Amino acid sequence: MKFDDVKKLHQKKYRSQFGYYLVEGEHLVLELQKAEHGLDDITLYVTEEYQDWGKRFTHQCALVVLNKKQMAQLSDTKTPQGIIACVPLPKAAKLQQANLQGERCIYLHEVQDPGNLGTILRTLAWFGGFRLLLSPNSVDPFNSKVVRASMGAIFHVPIELEVELADLQTRFKRFAYLDMQGKQIQSTDFVNYQCYLFGNEARGVPTNALSACAADAFTIAGSGKIDSLNLASAVNICVYQLSS
Repeated sequence: MKFDDVKKLHQKKYRSQFGYYLVEGEHLVLELQKAEHGLDDITLYVTEEYQDWGKRFTHQCALVVLNKKQMAQLSDTKTPQGIIACVPLPKAAKLQQANLQGERCIYLHEVQDPGNLGTILRTLAWFGGFRLLLSPNSVDPFNSKVVRASMGAIFHVPIELEVELADLQTRFKRFAYLDMQGKQIQSTDFVNYQCYLFGNEARGVPTNALSACAADAFTIAGSGKIDSLNLASAVNICVYQLSS
């Protein structure tokens, strides 16, 4: 790719057009090295002090040395670290591979906040055994803000994109979601579902979809002083409960 095209990868339409996304910073590139399975055609853009990093990849990796001005043009952070990987987007076939035995699915309906999605990815990677399903109109997980917030967890969690709520019924028989009037998540039944539905930060999951799925309601008990939890916090508590 031309350097001017690589700079455009901070925009979703160009990530889709060129089929690549950017991974910036030492920690994220180290995590990328751990999760290289099936990754080819990576290009590392580095300043002089990171020239030796190209040798760390076992897969094909091109190395392009930039001056600090060029790195600043490529970076979307105020203080560039000096290393950015240009990584192929996962192929659709890989994104939509069949569920592994015993794998639970977390479905996010129109999640909008990159920080929320990144935090959720970190939790799913920490506990393992979870697949993330994202509805249409969700924030792009390959957005640089999500990739950074995930701290590299995005390389370790199976993700499916553009999953319609209506299509879930052909894959799963039992659904659970959160509601103030539901049973407590400490209930022994909470672990017996295949897919857990979580809604948009402001609107939740559409009620007609919940009815169509015959989803069962559960709640996270609180003090009652406030009426809602942050989406990422709610998912994290549920995933912890499912992993206990």
